[in-house]
Amino acid sequence: MKEALLYEKLSHKMVHCHLCPHNCVIPDGKTGFCGVRKNAEGILYALTYGKVVSIAIDPIEKKPLNHFYPGASAFSIGTFGCNMRCLHCCNWEISHHSATESGEGLKELSPEAAVRMAQDRQCEVLAWTYNEPSIWFEYVLDTAKLARKAGVLTVMVTSGMINTPALKTLLNYIDAYRLDIKGFTEDFYQRLTGTPVLSYVLENARTAYQAGVHLEIITNIIPNWNDSDEQLNGLSRWIVENLDADIPWHVTRYHPEYKMSEPSTPTTTLERAKAIGHKNGLRHVYIGNVPGHPGQNTVCPGCDKVLIDRLGFGIGENHIVMGSCRFCGYRIGHYRGPDIPIKTHTTPFPEYIL
Repeated sequence: MKEALLYEKLSHKMVHCHLCPHNCVIPDGKTGFCGVRKNAEGILYALTYGKVVSIAIDPIEKKPLNHFYPGASAFSIGTFGCNMRCLHCCNWEISHHSATESGEGLKELSPEAAVRMAQDRQCEVLAWTYNEPSIWFEYVLDTAKLARKAGVLTVMVTSGMINTPALKTLLNYIDAYRLDIKGFTEDFYQRLTGTPVLSYVLENARTAYQAGVHLEIITNIIPNWNDSDEQLNGLSRWIVENLDADIPWHVTRYHPEYKMSEPSTPTTTLERAKAIGHKNGLRHVYIGNVPGHPGQNTVCPGCDKVLIDRLGFGIGENHIVMGSCRFCGYRIGHYRGPDIPIKTHTTPFPEYIL
């Protein structure tokens, strides 16, 4: 087992984990809230280091990231555990699963092997996704360092449930931070996730943006939970006032999952959220989980022409060249991609490896 970082040894073989806002004090023989960090004889171990439950090659748009190397392939890996308990979790079979010392249900994938597999499959990006990557801290850190040396881009798909000092360490080696801001009140976070951590998530959004890491924000819009004008206005204004009007905001359709049975989000609600975001100054608001909706497309704020047209996770055209609109020259803020667009993709995704 791999000894964890970011913890403090206490008396009576207790340990204090400093990785996330739970700040678990863990007795000997027990795991923290995440289920993957275990105290054994006064030493904290990362049970899932180098162990994965899922590997796939996804389009980068599935993360979703629309302004980060559009058309790229993402070598995507995930493991067990999470430090939230969201009622609508779509990956609850793995994220709400605790790891065991035997590694039952997991496969070995060293940091070196992860980077090599991404390269062998010609993936421009390596992504930690499917469960909360912050609880995989040691593995993400070691793999990201190797990926940086190898020229492979890295993405964290995260809910932002991490203490800021730990996040700052990771951001030294992470290229993109796709952050889930679930709503805009602490009460909402308490009801949905069991933990009122909105302030931590917002602070981590600031931290990632100030570090110069590419940032995109997603909010899964749940009917009668976070779809009020108050919540949508509050979050979109916060992004403009505290981050950047060019930060992409993805408002996505919720479907009933796990312990939540509310009906799926009406498309009209997502269109209202998009309009609210634009009204408050955001230049790029995307509608997600509605295949074929024009709200998936990237539109130039300068000339209103479609720059990237999307159908599902496929890309038909990309008219952003050297970061600017091919038609009018408008500079697309908070956009990261090669000087020549990556070739468009229409092949089926994802390719499941494990």
